[in-house]
Amino acid sequence: MSCRSGFVFSEDFTNYRFRDDHPFNQMRVVLAKELLEASGALEEGDYIAPRYATEDELALSHSRTYIEAVKKAGAGLLTEEAGMEFGIGTEDTPMFDGMHEASSLLVGSTLSAIDAVMEGTYDHVLNLGGGLHHGFKRKASGFCIYNDGAVGIQYIREKYDCKVLYVDTDAHHGDGVQWAFYDDPNVCTISIHETGRYLFPGTGNVNERGLKEGYGYSFNFPIDAFTEDESFLSVYETALKEIMEYFQPDVIVTQNGADAHHLDPLTHLCSTMKIYEQIPKVAHELAHQYCDGKWIALGGGGYDIWRVVPRAWAQLWKVMVDDTPFQGELPNSWLEKWQPQAPVSLPFHWHDPDGSYQAIPRKNEITEKNEKVLEKALQLIYNQKKFNNSV
Repeated sequence: MSCRSGFVFSEDFTNYRFRDDHPFNQMRVVLAKELLEASGALEEGDYIAPRYATEDELALSHSRTYIEAVKKAGAGLLTEEAGMEFGIGTEDTPMFDGMHEASSLLVGSTLSAIDAVMEGTYDHVLNLGGGLHHGFKRKASGFCIYNDGAVGIQYIREKYDCKVLYVDTDAHHGDGVQWAFYDDPNVCTISIHETGRYLFPGTGNVNERGLKEGYGYSFNFPIDAFTEDESFLSVYETALKEIMEYFQPDVIVTQNGADAHHLDPLTHLCSTMKIYEQIPKVAHELAHQYCDGKWIALGGGGYDIWRVVPRAWAQLWKVMVDDTPFQGELPNSWLEKWQPQAPVSLPFHWHDPDGSYQAIPRKNEITEKNEKVLEKALQLIYNQKKFNNSV
C-alpha cells in the first residue's frame, strides 16, 4: 500500500521549551525527522510548512481570557499569582518567553495537516509537533498550553462538517480532548492509557462514556501498570476495530504518544518497539476501510527522547507511507551524529532485544484485568449488537 503522505515540520517547533531540565523536549521531533532522512524515508517533497493558528482558531477550544493570559505570560507581563488561575507558571507548565507564539505554531501545524488531508492533497499527514492533549478551555495542564487536537477537531467540525474519530494511545489519558467533546455525538474519543490509579491525570475510567447526546461516544481503556506488548495490542486492536464499525467516522485523528515504552521515565508500562509498528498499521488499514484514507496523525508524550521517541515516530511515518516498518540496524550516520550529544547509549537496531526489561511476574493477572477492562468498555457496543440481532 503506497499512499500520498505529508510530513509537517519546522525547526521552530523547538521554541516550545519550558526549561533545559524539563522532560518535555521538542528536540525529539528533530531527532525523529533526521532519523527518517538518514534512512532515506523522508524526502524534500514530503514536507509541509506549518502556519501559526490565529486567535479566532485558538478560540475554537480556548477562552479569549485564557489566550490573553498566555500572551501576557510569554511577554513577561503575567504575575505568578495570576498565572496559577490558568495553570501557567506551575512545575509542569512554567512560563517562558514567546510561549503564545510557540504554542500557536503547534496548533497551526495541526491545522495545516488537517487542511492538507481534508482538501485532498494528501491521504495522510503526520504532525509530530502536535498531540498536546491535556490543555483545557481556560487552563494549561500536563505540559500542554494550547490543545491542538481539540482545536483541530472543532476546526474539522466547523469547516468540513465531518464525523471525527480521535484515537489516543499515549500512556496518559487524553483528558483535554475527551472533555472538549464529551457531549458531541459527532466526535468519538478513544483513549488507551495506563490506569489513573498510578499516573497523571488520574482520569480516564471506563465509566466516562459521554453526556447527553454524546453519551456512548467516549471510550476509555485504563490498562494496568506493567502491561506488556501482547496485552496492549489486544486491547488496542479489538477496541479500534469495534469502535470504527460502530461509529463509522469520516476522518481519523490519532495521538501517538511514545511513552508506553518500558524505558520511558514518567510511566509504568512495559511495551517495546513492537507496539509502535502495529499501532499505526491498524490505524492505516482502518482509515482506508472507513475514511477513504483520511488520517491525521499527531505526536504526543514521550520522554526518552534519545532511545525511544525517534524510533517510534519514524516507524509511524514509515507505516503511513508504505505500510512496511523499518527492520534491522539504524543508520550509522544518525548514530555518529547524535551519540556524542546523547546522555545514554543509543540503540543500534529498530527493534528492542529480547530480555530488554525484567520479566513481569504478574503478567497473567495483568492480562486478565485488561481483558475485563476491554469487555466492560465495549459493553455498550456489544449490547447494541445483541439488540440489533434480536430485532
